Amino acid sequence: MITFTPLSGAARTSRTVPLAYLLQVDDVRILLDCGSPDWSPEEPSLGIKPEDVEKVPYHWEEYCEALRQCAPTVDLVLLSHGDLAHAGLYAYAYSHWDLKAPAYSTLPVQAMARIATTEDVEGIRDEQQIEVVEEEIAQRESSDGNENETPPSRGTKVVGKYVATVQEVHEAYDAINTLRYSQPTHLQGKCQGLTITPFGAGHTLGGTIWKIRSPSAGTILYAVNMNHMRERHLDGTVLVRPSAGGVFEPLARPDLFITDAERADVTTSRRKDRDAALIDTISATLSSRSSLLLPCDSSTRVLELLVLLDQHWKYADFRFPICLLSRNGREMLTFVRSMMEWLGGTVSKEDVGVDGSGKTGNKRRRDDDGEDEALGAFALRFRYLEFFPDPQALLQTYSSKEPKLILAVPASLSHGPSRSLFSDFAAIPDNVVLLTGRSEEGTLGRILFDRWNDSQRADDKWDKGKIGSNVMMDGVLKLKMNSKVPLQGAELEAYLVKERAAKEKEAAHQVALARTQRVLEADEDESDEDDSDSDSEEEDEVERALGDDAMDNGDEVTSPAVGSRRRRKNEHLEDGADWGLDIDEGLTKQLLSFDIYLKGNVSKSTSFFKSTGGQTQRFRMFPYVEKKRRVDEYGETIDVAMWLRKGKVLEEDAESDESKEAKRRQAEEDTKKVVREPPSKFVSSDIEVQLACRLLFVDMEGLNDGRAVKTIVPQVNPRKMIIVHAPTSATDALIESCANIRAMTKDIYAPTAGESIQIGQQTNTFSISLSDELLATIKMSRFEDNEVGFVTGRVTSHFSSTIPILEPAGSSAPSSDHSVRSAATRGRMLGSRPTQSLPHSTMIGELKLTALKARLAAVGVQAELIGEGVLVCGAGAKRDQSSDSLEETVAVRKTGRGKVELEGNVSSVYYIVRREIYNLHALVAA
Repeated sequence: MITFTPLSGAARTSRTVPLAYLLQVDDVRILLDCGSPDWSPEEPSLGIKPEDVEKVPYHWEEYCEALRQCAPTVDLVLLSHGDLAHAGLYAYAYSHWDLKAPAYSTLPVQAMARIATTEDVEGIRDEQQIEVVEEEIAQRESSDGNENETPPSRGTKVVGKYVATVQEVHEAYDAINTLRYSQPTHLQGKCQGLTITPFGAGHTLGGTIWKIRSPSAGTILYAVNMNHMRERHLDGTVLVRPSAGGVFEPLARPDLFITDAERADVTTSRRKDRDAALIDTISATLSSRSSLLLPCDSSTRVLELLVLLDQHWKYADFRFPICLLSRNGREMLTFVRSMMEWLGGTVSKEDVGVDGSGKTGNKRRRDDDGEDEALGAFALRFRYLEFFPDPQALLQTYSSKEPKLILAVPASLSHGPSRSLFSDFAAIPDNVVLLTGRSEEGTLGRILFDRWNDSQRADDKWDKGKIGSNVMMDGVLKLKMNSKVPLQGAELEAYLVKERAAKEKEAAHQVALARTQRVLEADEDESDEDDSDSDSEEEDEVERALGDDAMDNGDEVTSPAVGSRRRRKNEHLEDGADWGLDIDEGLTKQLLSFDIYLKGNVSKSTSFFKSTGGQTQRFRMFPYVEKKRRVDEYGETIDVAMWLRKGKVLEEDAESDESKEAKRRQAEEDTKKVVREPPSKFVSSDIEVQLACRLLFVDMEGLNDGRAVKTIVPQVNPRKMIIVHAPTSATDALIESCANIRAMTKDIYAPTAGESIQIGQQTNTFSISLSDELLATIKMSRFEDNEVGFVTGRVTSHFSSTIPILEPAGSSAPSSDHSVRSAATRGRMLGSRPTQSLPHSTMIGELKLTALKARLAAVGVQAELIGEGVLVCGAGAKRDQSSDSLEETVAVRKTGRGKVELEGNVSSVYYIVRREIYNLHALVAA
């Protein structure tokens, strides 16, 4: 049974991102994608009063709470794309919510998701103070347990922004297992029996369609955000192959098809028109000595823009700079250059990003970056592209009056360089803000897109297949700007005093620890030196005490060990040891006695043993001195610190003076390069931006439009389908389109967020064992990679096994068999032959006329397709037909699904064609 629950990105909702779905196949729980929302939405722009912002819960809290609860129970994680909408929250869930299940993705998805998440968390943490969230969760759980306790208020802390650290991001993505396209992986552990296979989805580098094969639930296909069109840096999805005549064979006819329908009611304009509009706007703006701001993402779709701009810059011979504002832009291109086998489209080492002329050879241009040179890749080295980590570095290089094209992250303009630049950029007339995506609902990018779309005519809106015109922005836009500013004045002085006190406290603590360590080491050294002497002295004292007690009681000590040890001691004293002459022997024996009397009521208690003197004196047990083992198994104590010090000395001696000097200089340079961040604080300010720039939207998201979705889904022809990631209008449009197709399934589901649907609850599965007698009678026929056979038998139960056994039907009781035979004998006429039932045969497979034509050509029979599903074989297929050509002509016609007609005279060609048709099928006889 299959249970599907959308955590976020469901159907029939206005918020279609992020994407996260929980798929349960029998007992295995699979998390499909783990996207993150935009953590800095424009809440006042959604009609909420500023004073009521803190009272309204964030729209992502329900999704994050659901993911936090189910994360520990997830058994498998599959990531399909490397952007924030599909993988942005995985790092936080891995580190804080115990999402430790095995995760799989392609290599580019792992690298691109790491870069996108790192860029996002660094940008947010540089502008906002992300405080403890786990404490809030613990308080919330404790308040849920106590009804009288009030829950924590949202106004005290920044609650609910689940932003990981950079270290947590790297740890999470290092744990992901990477796969290649079309690489089947058989899972182990609790997921044993499942097979996952990734296929190319387009849209992003390494974008994946996941095929999940279960022995009980069948084939499940998860395909979201696909693109069937070939782009400049990517090929289209493998799901549709026009050259092969339809859907890719391994992905056809799945038992369950999970797909998105976000653009089911959208008509996308032609790619040539979109590229022309983008290039014409850029050229006209730069030629008029103005600048353009192009918000973009940090890892995936920005590659298509960079390739397009690089080709146009070479063609037009522009000298205007292309500025990419991203902390990890250079690292992203380094990763992409090392994964050239994943690219497609027109990107190659000969024509993109090599040099100004597009030629290869000795003219290839190397960057100054030594790391890039080590990779040995020369493609995607954009000559006109410059990297800047922040807007301040851009302004230091180019003034605001110089014409330039600025690509800034993120595309939503909710934080980071793109938002900071927009506040100053939008107030300059003739500047152009060029949007290439619609962004998430509630962000500044979506607000600008809605303003542009509302300004267009009804026929020129973005979803009507037309390219709109740019609009002149006016009015005032209120923005909330978050930033980190250095401390000054009294705040800086208070911070320095606090830091100085903390340093003094830490120094005192370190001094105390060092003093304690020295004392412990000194005690340990003394105990090691006196170890042997102390052990022997303790033993002698015990023996002397025992000997004296025995003499006082009139007993004689006869232990040879004690006697020999005493003789050695007396000889030693007689040899002239001055310290032994002044010791009173009796007093010493008395002081060294281990007899400890018990006082109080314990000493007066009765005892089994009696003495002549009256009450018995009770003593403690015989004292045992435990010897301390201060050597290892080889009889020696190893001092690890000594060996480390000695190894360091040997390394220093082996180094030459030049290397020592080079290391010292390198250390000094590294110390100078490390810039200590000044003390700072986070501040928020509300500003008013006077809009005077132009605004244009050009769709460059690289996704299927409505016509493609409505064409591809019926060709896939699934048995059941689930629609996700779609607004209400798009969901209804796809369902209505599928309902008009007679061969399309009618089991189509569109669950909302948090709604669980069950598929296959009426299906009953049984486990059965085949008997050896039945296996010996089965005739197997080979079909493709499988062997099939027809079985007739009866199910029996055996006392030694809990699994039913299927036995041959002929092994019934003799009495019943005899009665059946006698009844058959009575029913037939005298002298007639007994009736025998002919075996029932079944042919498995689907005849393809193109495959039959290839097989006939291999055996020397010519065949030609004449249209309308008819294949003419034999002499009739030749151009120079003779009068008797029809006698050796056979026609193969497909009259319907699973029906084939073979027409022609009885000849050698007829039997050859019939034999080849049989060979293309598996014949299963009862």
